[in-house]
Amino acid sequence: MPPTGAKGLNLAVRDVRVLAPALVALVRDHSESLADSYSATCLRHVWWAQYFSAWMTRLVHAQTDPIDHAMASAELRTVVSRPSARLLLAENYVGIASPDDRGVPNGDDLRCRPTRVRTG
Repeated sequence: MPPTGAKGLNLAVRDVRVLAPALVALVRDHSESLADSYSATCLRHVWWAQYFSAWMTRLVHAQTDPIDHAMASAELRTVVSRPSARLLLAENYVGIASPDDRGVPNGDDLRCRPTRVRTG
């Protein structure tokens, strides 16, 4: 995936936001629960960033396949015409959405993301 929207830096900052409380709990309270969930929590963010970057790339780059072109055009019209779609794009582009926030699927199963279906 291309580095769409500086996702590496956004993910690094989010990792620190997850790691800092885990380290505090581990050292101060001898609690391992946040440290134990660190990888799963951060991986949800990483995979969402990968999905979002792939979606943005398909959205803004010319498609040669007529079906892909039509799908990208429909998605772009949705983003332009719907405030909720614009908010989703803005939050994810700047890296403020998280699996705990609106706009990013929560849970370990990412099958809830939109998929493209080809017919014919």
